[in-house]
Amino acid sequence: MNNCVYLALGSNMGDRAHYLKQAVHQLHEQTSIQVTKLSSIYETAPVGVTEQPSFLNMAAALKTSLSPEQLLLTTQWIERELDRVRIKRWGPRTIDLDILLFNDENIRMDDLYIPHPRMAERAFVLIPLNEIAEGVKEPITHRSIHDLVQDLSNKEKEGVRLWRKCSGPAGFELFES
Repeated sequence: MNNCVYLALGSNMGDRAHYLKQAVHQLHEQTSIQVTKLSSIYETAPVGVTEQPSFLNMAAALKTSLSPEQLLLTTQWIERELDRVRIKRWGPRTIDLDILLFNDENIRMDDLYIPHPRMAERAFVLIPLNEIAEGVKEPITHRSIHDLVQDLSNKEKEGVRLWRKCSGPAGFELFES
């Protein structure tokens, strides 16, 4: 498992924490994926389509032997298993798994862009990611995640509220109580 990957996870339908827990569990159950770190969980207002419930968001660090395309298929399978239905862009969802970074690669394909194209402008992605990868550099600008967070406005940062703190090395205790 030589690929280092960072994912964003989000949910704003039903039992949001349950969907995050199930997504992490599904990732952990894959023999080709090792979940190495989880951020705390943050509650955030929706972006894009604002007439919907608030999200719970977090970030995960993985080690995997999968290619980017195989990982995309795996994350999409997990989304389907957790009842994700794609009706409206940026609309409500039970679970959303986005590949943010894959090693230091810059990938542009029809259905896969890495680094995630809107990552640097989204506080709900950067703040959880910064918790587990502050020194990691975004491969296009070569700026650290910490520096990208510093570029966010205070108003953007205020829209991301800590919901449940992570204290352990892998973060799995988030879901044990």
